[in-house]
Amino acid sequence: MGCSDKILAMTVSLRHLLGWIVSAFSSREDLILENLALRQQLLTLHATRPRRRLTALHKLFWVALRRLWSGWTKPLVLVTPRTVVSWHRAGFRLYWTWVSRARRVGGGRRVSKEVRVLIFRMVAENPTWGAPRIHGELLKLGFDLSERSVSRWVRRAPRNPDPAKRWLTFLRNHREAIAAMDFFTVPTLTFGVLYCFFVIGHDRRKILHFNVTQNPNAVWVAQQLREAWAYKQPHRFLLFDRDSKFGVDVISVVRDMGSQPTRTAFRSPWQNGVAERWVGSCRRDLLEHVIVLNERHLKRLMGEYVRYYHEDRTHLGLAKDTPAGRPTAIRSGAGSEIQSLPRLGGLHHRYAVAA
Repeated sequence: MGCSDKILAMTVSLRHLLGWIVSAFSSREDLILENLALRQQLLTLHATRPRRRLTALHKLFWVALRRLWSGWTKPLVLVTPRTVVSWHRAGFRLYWTWVSRARRVGGGRRVSKEVRVLIFRMVAENPTWGAPRIHGELLKLGFDLSERSVSRWVRRAPRNPDPAKRWLTFLRNHREAIAAMDFFTVPTLTFGVLYCFFVIGHDRRKILHFNVTQNPNAVWVAQQLREAWAYKQPHRFLLFDRDSKFGVDVISVVRDMGSQPTRTAFRSPWQNGVAERWVGSCRRDLLEHVIVLNERHLKRLMGEYVRYYHEDRTHLGLAKDTPAGRPTAIRSGAGSEIQSLPRLGGLHHRYAVAA
């Protein structure tokens, strides 16, 4: 037997001797609690296999013993006192979580599901409204509940992180004051790629100005903006994307004209949807069916298309009307003759009642 083993054995014996001496002078209650703690740990050690583990009942025993006996750490062998304290804190959190969930929301009367759904709907449809405003609307609808209850359910209302609805609301509320500008490219037979610039109004989807160039730059864009409104009052907001052609110089010109430049977010063409839809219509109606020869040819084609777009082509966003306002024909009788008027070289037609 080595020297270290002898020292260890003597240390263990000394601890048992000291424990027996302390126990001899301890009170009867301390002895009973100490024996109970030791028996509990022995039962844990003799637990069934394959794995020995402390159950929730064992943890509850030690948490209760810690509250009842100041000397609970002396017989503790399987775990450290710090572990028992962490069990106590975890139990405290679970208890108050259960109490808070079980507590009835809104005071004495429970808020019905119908009212909760209506509150969530008002929050979603009116993002600037607070609990007092929503409470007032509910009172006018005949619902009897307190403002405090409404405030609690307003805080629980789901929030939509997607800014699309807020942006669309802005576009709808200010459509008469918004214009948008953009570029799109057109391949040609002799000039390579040409850039077509246009400005469109949101209220009637009307093309305020268009032009074609080979080399777009800030000076050229600024001149186009001046020609778009000439002596007219510009729109309050001018919407455009983050194209490098719309740089600091263009923004300065827009502000000098009295309009507020508004950029769309990165990679968000839907935020400039009116302009994007017009580009799509122009390609489908015209550019996909013709071969553009040069710059002059493209300007002539675009001029014809803009006239067709303003006067003849009905628009879904305008309740099947045209941007310029096409009057409804009046037929004199069931046998009225319908005339077919070709547009864009016969690509499209306009129909009218013969005089």
